[in-house]
Amino acid sequence: MSAERPAVAPPFLPDGAVPPPRRGRIVFLNGTSSSGKSSIARELLEILDEPAFHLPVDAFHAMRARREVAPEALGTVLRRTWMGFHRAVAGMAAGGNDVVVDHVLSEEWRLRDCLALFPAEDVVLVGVHCEPAELERREQARGDRPAGLAARQLHQVHAHGIYDLSCDTTATPAAECARLIKEFLPVRPTPTAFQRLAAGI
Repeated sequence: MSAERPAVAPPFLPDGAVPPPRRGRIVFLNGTSSSGKSSIARELLEILDEPAFHLPVDAFHAMRARREVAPEALGTVLRRTWMGFHRAVAGMAAGGNDVVVDHVLSEEWRLRDCLALFPAEDVVLVGVHCEPAELERREQARGDRPAGLAARQLHQVHAHGIYDLSCDTTATPAAECARLIKEFLPVRPTPTAFQRLAAGI
């Protein structure tokens, strides 16, 4: 008679059970359109030690109904989309999930909103830079962005001036940028960039 096989623990928590408390980390990639944020995020998800979620703002815009929005209402619709995106990120992190965000801080209020919502000590703010000529080349190659969009964003996107870490994707592959970010995480100094920015408001 063969020995009984040990019971295998069920893969899901039983009803009513609560996961152990955990603070989710937010790796916040900020840069212009076509700077390589999403490529870095995808590479990061492959190498981070803990499971993480990639939350790109483009995905939230893509979920919106395809019907045409009246020009006088467009600003309100876009603002609400960004605000909802920020709160979704905050909610995922509050649930104990690590999140990789790719963002475009091309309007000052977006940074202020994130500073108000995200625990500053849990945010790793990464500046994603790229030379204008390369941004223009990428825009033309991808074909799904208005010409000159990245150039118009450059002035404001990095205007706050403070990062925990920066990378330049002009000649550095996304995989290498992701590796540098991963290696930086355990040695990140404090106060964080978000803490310093919050203190300056």
